[in-house]
Amino acid sequence: MEGPLSVLDDQPLPGLDGPITSSMRRTSTYSIHVTSDEDTALKALAEAVGGRMVAMITDEEVDKLHAERIKQWLSGHASKVQKIVLPPGETSKSLPTACHLLDWLAQSDMRRRDILVAVGGGAIIDTTGWVASIYMRGISYINLPTTLLAQVDAAIGGKVAVNHDTAKNLIGAFYAPDLVVSCTSWLGTLDARQFRAGLAEAIKLAVISSTQLLAFIEQHLESLAALDRTCLQSLVHAASSIKCTLVERDPYEVDLRRTLNFGHTVGHAVETVTGYGPVLHGEAVAYGMAVAVRVAAARGVLPPAVAARIAGLLRAVGLPVLLGELRVAPAAEDVIVALDKVRQVRDGSLRFVLPTGIGSALIVDDVGHDEIRSALAAG
Repeated sequence: MEGPLSVLDDQPLPGLDGPITSSMRRTSTYSIHVTSDEDTALKALAEAVGGRMVAMITDEEVDKLHAERIKQWLSGHASKVQKIVLPPGETSKSLPTACHLLDWLAQSDMRRRDILVAVGGGAIIDTTGWVASIYMRGISYINLPTTLLAQVDAAIGGKVAVNHDTAKNLIGAFYAPDLVVSCTSWLGTLDARQFRAGLAEAIKLAVISSTQLLAFIEQHLESLAALDRTCLQSLVHAASSIKCTLVERDPYEVDLRRTLNFGHTVGHAVETVTGYGPVLHGEAVAYGMAVAVRVAAARGVLPPAVAARIAGLLRAVGLPVLLGELRVAPAAEDVIVALDKVRQVRDGSLRFVLPTGIGSALIVDDVGHDEIRSALAAG
């Protein structure tokens, strides 16, 4: 005898008029552990792994510095750990690399409840997150960011993507990690250029949201540059907390009007036209912030003293504020063409985040070519 088909059998069949409405919601909650002690960091990692199988994704440089050591340790806390090592840099943040990773996972014995672990900077974290979002319709992943930029920005928020020749981060998703473990002792292996690039994202967060964070960076710049662990832990903890607060207001960018994009409009265009790699992401964002500050000052919405303070801090750090200071300086017109492509992708709107003070900003979509050219040509 067949049993009842469904509890819905007792409900009247719906009429044929009007659409059928369905609702799907997904909420993600995850922890960010910020510590200067590797043992504490690895214990948090082991607890999250919970004995599952792990597929670790890293790059050649990070593998020598950290990933192989972490893999060996994790082997005693997971049912199995396998690792793949990619070429370093932004060139690995690509669709071919993502397809390579998907092939590797498909040929492994990973199951849907197992977990990916990204060990590296922003390119590794972004690529791993996007692969996690599409493999088996979504598999868990953990971020172990090893650069300052990744610890204060890329590892947090769940925006994952790979680049395309047309535009940066064109192919992506919103997919949050299960855990982020930021160990500031790992930052001790950073060279000065990578440190400066990461500090650019922390300065961005400070300018748009926190007078206290900006003052902290200004007052402790020498200690931060010396990679003092206590200062770095304070910086990463504060920046992580601020970013979480800002992301939580609109985690899926329904509005698209986000102050977090300060510096990224021009910054992404610079990365695109220079071929993703010669100019580090943080360097491009720093230059993009300088351009936005010049536009804001020219419009009269940002006091000259504040504009000078922001530009002065970027200079003090050693970040580019003029086009010719970029490692590879693109032609201004090429940047504008790239911005026009972004405008096309975004339904004709090109949004600029213009600071109006420390902790406040306007988001506008009426910045014209003449304003952009003037700001690009400054200096």
